[in-house]
Amino acid sequence: MNTTPLPPRLQSIVEEFQDAEGREKLDLLLEYAESLPPLPDWLAGQHSTMDQVHECMSPVFVYAERRDERMQFYFDAPPEAPTVRGYAALMAEGLNGCTPDEVMAVPGDFFNAMGLQQVISFQRIKGISAILAHMKRLVVQTLE
Repeated sequence: MNTTPLPPRLQSIVEEFQDAEGREKLDLLLEYAESLPPLPDWLAGQHSTMDQVHECMSPVFVYAERRDERMQFYFDAPPEAPTVRGYAALMAEGLNGCTPDEVMAVPGDFFNAMGLQQVISFQRIKGISAILAHMKRLVVQTLE
């Protein structure tokens, strides 16, 4: 088991899912999906400037910027794909405001502790791993 500490907000989200049981995990994921903020005006309709997460079954786009040594991520995912939209929302909430090093230190399997594998297919769970991988790649690009 990985002992790398998660950023506090992401750790809180993991604990929230750990405390939920069965269907509650899905409901919680749907709440996150509904909370995904729209893209800012300057990024809306600009998918060509965003990174697409091709591993996801639904079109997911992410954009990252570094502000005062803190990361800010913006996601666009269709409302009709609530699982992946929920992943995007919880990743943004959990990692926005983190330093590049904090984002890079998040273990690729951190989500296993959330227990989503009990209620969601393996294929869908791979989406959260793919989103994290793209976020890390964007962090590296902001450092170049």
